[in-house]
Amino acid sequence: MEKKVGRKKIKQEKQRHDPDDDNNPRNTSSSSGLKDYVFHQIIPSFMYIWKHDQEKSYKHVDVPKSSAKNNMDPNDFISHLPDDILHHIISLLPFKSAVRTSFLSTHWKHLWKEALLDSVHDVITIAAAITAITSFVDDFDTRHRPRNKWGLIFELGHGRGSLVASISSNSSLKLDFSAGKQEFPMPFDLFLKMNIAPPNRLSRRYMFDWLLEENHPSQSEQPPSNTMRVKSLHLISVSHLSNMAVSSLVPKLPFLRSLTIAKCNGLQSLQIKEAKGLRKLVVLDCPHLQSLSFEGSSLKSFRYRGNLVSFWFRGKCNCFPLIRFCECGLLLDDAMIDIRQGALTQWTWDFEIETPFSRGLRKGNHCDCANKYKCFNSILRSIKDVQSLTMCRWFYETTMCKKLPFSSRCPEYYLSVLELWWIDCSMERESINALLCFLKLCPNLKRLNITLDPKCYNLPSTGKFSTSVIVPDKLDDLKVVKIEGFANEEKENFMARRLIPLFGENNPVIISKPNGKCSKHLVKMAKLEKKGKYPYKFEMVENVDENFPDHVHINI
Repeated sequence: MEKKVGRKKIKQEKQRHDPDDDNNPRNTSSSSGLKDYVFHQIIPSFMYIWKHDQEKSYKHVDVPKSSAKNNMDPNDFISHLPDDILHHIISLLPFKSAVRTSFLSTHWKHLWKEALLDSVHDVITIAAAITAITSFVDDFDTRHRPRNKWGLIFELGHGRGSLVASISSNSSLKLDFSAGKQEFPMPFDLFLKMNIAPPNRLSRRYMFDWLLEENHPSQSEQPPSNTMRVKSLHLISVSHLSNMAVSSLVPKLPFLRSLTIAKCNGLQSLQIKEAKGLRKLVVLDCPHLQSLSFEGSSLKSFRYRGNLVSFWFRGKCNCFPLIRFCECGLLLDDAMIDIRQGALTQWTWDFEIETPFSRGLRKGNHCDCANKYKCFNSILRSIKDVQSLTMCRWFYETTMCKKLPFSSRCPEYYLSVLELWWIDCSMERESINALLCFLKLCPNLKRLNITLDPKCYNLPSTGKFSTSVIVPDKLDDLKVVKIEGFANEEKENFMARRLIPLFGENNPVIISKPNGKCSKHLVKMAKLEKKGKYPYKFEMVENVDENFPDHVHINI
């Protein structure tokens, strides 16, 4: 019986794990775990080379006398090896593990690039570099590829730094322009027009889209089966110097399903058009962004971190009118709205669905309040089917319309959220009331993560929730609540008292993770020290995180 339960848990975790997130090395539990994981692969590889490759002598290789080498731990004998040997070792690792070695120490930061990427010095423009990358992708043979040919490094010169282009084994292309950072970035707009081919096997939801599309690629245009089909594109630190070249590359990736745009200083407007097959959009840490617009029909995951800006989503539904329930438009099942940095002066949240068989557009907003494009009703409609959600308290409280009911007896407002990450700057009584009010919309919730971030935007209390919540509704499916960032045990206990009723008659599972400390588990005391004393307290528990993983968005 225990084995079956164990297998079931593993299967569930595999289902909730996003393969695109493998490109982010920060998805590890800790730096020590990363080091142990990598070195357990590096050491056997080194031993293999030492025993079976002795005809190659490395004695002639001089150890570089760099400052990084001089500052190394004398007991770290592997890092003291010549770089040629380290390159050989890295080339034997899986690509994802090789990239993760860059987090071991300063010396390892660029070793994987030197080992797995080819340097290109005769390309002088970014446009020419993009052309070379396109050719590299088109010629990339997934079956007969040299082990250490995973991408290109372009030394652009004239103060423009370098461009790193790498391909991973899960059909992901990453373009990193960060080496060419500018102290004062110039403002620019990024316009991406997709040219995504429909799937080979069309389901009902794609059938009419295929028939209505005039310029769909024929089967004869499909690339050979052993050619790389880029399904995920990561754009890092795009600037005003590279935005036009990037815009020209995107239409040449017809199988794109995931797009990540991160750390683009100077980016003010992002427009994504005709993204019919794009299923995942991630926009992270673009500090100058003011507006984001998206047009597509298959988006399932939207992850955003930054200031609250003007969002405009337009879904396209090409289903036959008799199909009452379709999956077109904006039926997200994963939404991260991490806007703890605050809002710009002007912002909106607007979405609409275009249906060619009906007149005009089907608006996503059903509220007639004065600020309908800043009303939570519009936001709620766009995240109604989300299962993994990140939300900031101040955003919910700002947009909460007086016409929306606080009562839990309104199933038309229910969300499908299974795991929620709630972010706030404090947990005063009013803030907790806002959280408990939001939980009334999530009757199927299984996991709740609460983070207190003192840097989070602090919205003065509006008083909307002061009298609306007395006792929270019981959540029958709730398995665990994890809290972090609380200043002391007194505040943890205050929070726990308000959360325990969520579990009803079930044993409450509340885990606290103070900053930089081990996790603590809320346990019920066998004996009370004083009559009337709170019967629960937090105690250190080993390996508690292994049974209760963090929210899927936390390590992004």
